[in-house]
Amino acid sequence: MIYVLAAIGALTIVVLMWKAFGPQGTGEARGRPRQAPIAPDDDPDFLRRISEQQRKQRRGEDD
Repeated sequence: MIYVLAAIGALTIVVLMWKAFGPQGTGEARGRPRQAPIAPDDDPDFLRRISEQQRKQRRGEDD
């Protein structure tokens, strides 16, 4: 039983040390602001391309 408690304690210490001193994964930690990803329906270039494709398809069907 004492070995199980020691293993849990050691793992806890390792995780805390990793969180405190391990590599920083986010841009905020490196001094850069984190940018939110742009969804396709929020991207003006994507919406413009879709609109142009729809107009071309309508013109092709009318001919």
